[in-house]
Amino acid sequence: MSLVSQYALPMNGPEGDAEFWAGIDWRSEEASVKRLRQRIYRAARNGNMKRVRNLQKLMLRSRANTLTSVRRVAQQSTGKKTAGIDGVVALTPKDRGSLARKTLAQPDIPAKPVKRVYIPKANGKTRPLAFLSYATAQTRRG
Repeated sequence: MSLVSQYALPMNGPEGDAEFWAGIDWRSEEASVKRLRQRIYRAARNGNMKRVRNLQKLMLRSRANTLTSVRRVAQQSTGKKTAGIDGVVALTPKDRGSLARKTLAQPDIPAKPVKRVYIPKANGKTRPLAFLSYATAQTRRG
């Protein structure tokens, strides 16, 4: 054992990205998003559009919504191993934690344009297929 590790004390400071990702209480984050969605639904059902808009803005700024969006894109989605047009894939807890921290630090990232590829159909025509960037995908799934 080296002298540095023998006398090293735990520090108060930012933890690593993997520890940040592992330390998230997903049950409470999902419950928070669910409650907010229910509030939006009730306001819309009652016809209170001003409240709906305010709650939707609150959801866009919500930490819980951001974290669950990152989790859906990077961990739960069937396309989690497929990179977007930005080439980002977050397969490890460290990468997911880093992506979550980056998204929380800059919440108003403008959406990037989608990459369109035209694929042939059976009748000879073509149809567009769009590929999103990772940041745009998590913004849209929120």
